[in-house]
Amino acid sequence: MTNIRINAVEIYHPGQIVDNAHYIEHFKNKTGKDISNFLEIMGREERYIIDSPNENSITMAIEASKRVLKKSGLTGNDIDMIVFSTQVPEYTVPTNAMFVHHAIEAQKGTVIYDLNANCAGMTIAVEQASRYMLSSPHVKRALVVGSDYLSLLGNPDDAMTLANFGDAASAIILEKTEEENTGFIDGMFEVDSTNRNNILYPEKGLSKSLKDGENSDHMLWHPFDGTMSLPYVYEQFEEILNRNNLTIDDVDSFCLSQFALVNIERMQERFNIPNEKIVYVGDKYGYTGTSSPFISLYEGIESGRIKRGDLVLFWTIGGGHEFVTMLFRY
Repeated sequence: MTNIRINAVEIYHPGQIVDNAHYIEHFKNKTGKDISNFLEIMGREERYIIDSPNENSITMAIEASKRVLKKSGLTGNDIDMIVFSTQVPEYTVPTNAMFVHHAIEAQKGTVIYDLNANCAGMTIAVEQASRYMLSSPHVKRALVVGSDYLSLLGNPDDAMTLANFGDAASAIILEKTEEENTGFIDGMFEVDSTNRNNILYPEKGLSKSLKDGENSDHMLWHPFDGTMSLPYVYEQFEEILNRNNLTIDDVDSFCLSQFALVNIERMQERFNIPNEKIVYVGDKYGYTGTSSPFISLYEGIESGRIKRGDLVLFWTIGGGHEFVTMLFRY
């Protein structure tokens, strides 16, 4: 039986580290507000921020892709499919995946496309690529890369979009294997579109930004109750495990959206998940959007906390909102 396994995962982040003190001072001077408690709730300490005009979502993705190819001993010629997930595309035409294809010298017959499901994008891309590979006789290996230059859209007056975000990319290689009991298991989706207007970029839409000169400098983020996602989390965890004859105790590691530490702590409390099964990296990287669960995977593997054969549960959330849970046997 053919399965889709994770061959390797790598990441890239800019060199500049910005700690909480910078943002605390910024908002104290600009708005008179102390954001220390906000940063503690979100679980932030440091994050990597682009400070070079030559870096962006594409350049980070290319570097992460080259690193994962080197780690796996492969070349661009070995890749049959490239999926680029970003919510901060450097271009809308052509696809950002086109630049990755060129940079790694991939073959002419490669399937390439961009996927934008906001912060949920890379998890959906891995789920969709896995299912496509299982159905296609022509795709043996896929490169899925997620990259968000989120600090580009940060609002200097809004702690959520300025102080919470970090810039980074992650790249993962999926490949077919005949090995039993490994790889992709299942994915599950839920959507609640009532909050579709809470997070917007461009704020007035692309047509009004281009034709009427409406402001498109920053991401619009209307405050909302971030715990609204938790009932969906609880429902998804229980259902996806039940339908695969697994229990929460069978999961060896949880690679979750690093959006808010407080939400992760509530998930732990609800399911009595021990700390050693949670790979939290939001204090080091900030919130990196689409790559967030896969930077958690990378750190878990590099630190030895995630080993071959471990059952890994991924969970993330995209603006609007959509919720994705995925099971993988690493």
